[in-house]
Amino acid sequence: MKKVYFDNAATTNLRKEVVHTMVNVLKTEYGNPSSTHSYGRSSKSLLESCRKEISKLFSVDASEIIFTSGGTEADNLVLNSSVQDLGVQRIITSKIEHHAVLHTVEKLQQKFNIEVAYVDLNKKGQVNLSHLEQLLNESSLKTLVSLMHVNNEIGNKLPLKEVALLCKEHGVLLHSDTVQSVGHYPISFQDIPIDFAAVAAHKFHGPKGVGFAFIRKNTGLKPYITGGAQERGLRAGTEPVYAIAGMTEALKLAYQNLEKERQYILDIKQYFKKEITKHIPGVSFNGNCDDDAGSTFTILNLRLPISSEKAMLLVFQLDLKGIACSQGSACQSGSPEGSHVLSAILSSEEMKQPSIRFSFSIFNTKEEVDYVIATLKEFVNS
Repeated sequence: MKKVYFDNAATTNLRKEVVHTMVNVLKTEYGNPSSTHSYGRSSKSLLESCRKEISKLFSVDASEIIFTSGGTEADNLVLNSSVQDLGVQRIITSKIEHHAVLHTVEKLQQKFNIEVAYVDLNKKGQVNLSHLEQLLNESSLKTLVSLMHVNNEIGNKLPLKEVALLCKEHGVLLHSDTVQSVGHYPISFQDIPIDFAAVAAHKFHGPKGVGFAFIRKNTGLKPYITGGAQERGLRAGTEPVYAIAGMTEALKLAYQNLEKERQYILDIKQYFKKEITKHIPGVSFNGNCDDDAGSTFTILNLRLPISSEKAMLLVFQLDLKGIACSQGSACQSGSPEGSHVLSAILSSEEMKQPSIRFSFSIFNTKEEVDYVIATLKEFVNS
């Protein structure tokens, strides 16, 4: 059976250079980086070298990079500490954020009775910046804005610098989940005055279970996980040096090959759009997916013109054909409520049609697109 992996927004496979790096580190740098003997010092040296390399890519100080288990932990660290330690009394976010943000905000609202406001979205899922400014003007409470840079389901891009300057102008903190954008877009946190960001290695061909939080120095954030003094005292727990080394290698390669690989993946996405529109009349694109300027080149979220009864079999049938993709996002798979992102922007009638997210990487080909389109066409017409 032919196998096609079009679920790269959920996770990516490792580059061979990353595997090589991690295996070497596993073999040679097994000392605990907190130990004072030579084995520990060697691991610590590698750890700090990785931190410096990553910090250079984002034009920040090495001390502002805090290693975590991934994006979810980084989001939780920032949001929880902002309320518990920085005195944030109000959070402005959107209804289409990742649940690592939405569920954490809901929990903080219940526990600390903070005020939560949701910025308006247009029918494409784009943040209404005028409404954001209105919300910023409405209250004098200490406020944190949390808006993701690239949406993980529909691929919409937030004008991050514009939002950051707006937040700075109003004296509020800004956190952004940049999980889907880091490794795909050049980002300078010196140029963009953001306070906090979350990153996960497995979205750019690095290992799972590792990521980092960017935390602007002197913000006063305190640890969410306690126990040891690792990570400048902000994240207790022995650092997985091999995974951090793998993430660093993956990130370096992503930015070294950024433009060439961006164009390659964009060509695949554009080809997919052209072919599916040609072969399946009535197909629709969710969010800004049909706008290359307004959405990421890695994600295509589409809606098929078939009945809700038939839709129930779609992902199962694709899986039987060896095609990996997502109904909504991987985090939503099996959820009886469906995608919270799509339900925020689609009508009840549109929600009855099946929406599928295809997400691409450098390891995909146009031949794979042809196979998927043929499979979808056969299913729709059967």
